[in-house]
Amino acid sequence: MDATRNPIIVEPREGFAVLTLNRPERRNALDRQTMRALDRTLDECAADQACRALVLTGAPPAFCAGSDLKELGGLSVAAMAAHEAETAAVVRRFAHRPFPIVAAVEGYALGGGLALAAACDLVVTARTAKWAMPEVANGWLPPWGLQPVAARTGPVRARAICWGATSIDGAEAHRLGLADLLAGDGEALGQACSLAAALAALPAEAVAATKRYFSTAIAADAETLDAEAGRLFAENCSGAAARATLDRFAGRP
Repeated sequence: MDATRNPIIVEPREGFAVLTLNRPERRNALDRQTMRALDRTLDECAADQACRALVLTGAPPAFCAGSDLKELGGLSVAAMAAHEAETAAVVRRFAHRPFPIVAAVEGYALGGGLALAAACDLVVTARTAKWAMPEVANGWLPPWGLQPVAARTGPVRARAICWGATSIDGAEAHRLGLADLLAGDGEALGQACSLAAALAALPAEAVAATKRYFSTAIAADAETLDAEAGRLFAENCSGAAARATLDRFAGRP
């Protein structure tokens, strides 16, 4: 990526802000630079009393294609696990931000991108958006973010999603509970902004209290579960299937 390009575009609106993942050439894959920039941006928004809700979206053609396998493929297994643990911590903090975060999903929400959307407080998906978790096919368990997926769908369906047992478009994601609202193609961002504006117009203290109250039920075990997923991920990444996938993305013969 161009070193001068900001991986997160911030667009202030009346009462809320739109944050756009800005790596379109990599389908907004989550590299270390992007995740650190996202965390800093969320800190800045939390310090701004005028910002009472957020919309998280991705630059076309995707919401997010998950972890950047090209970056991961150049790391040792230990470094990969540490990289993904850092990403996991950023996403877990979504639950403790003082404002609602609304995901607007168009194009693709793959792997970590699916988990990233599921970790948002509300999700709007375009009808034909593609949702999938390809990690198991690549040779490893998703290393973070499975608690929000299970909170939305239940553990049995979350397991099936991890196995890739079903093809999921936006309509199916809405039916399964991965998404809260279904939009026409090209309309997810508009609906998400309308929802964020409505939330921003409510008393901020009551909105924040509601989020805090339910976060215990939704994300209470997320840190423990992420740690276990990360441990299993590291074990998987020593296997032949995982190494073949990572070698391919890293350009190794």
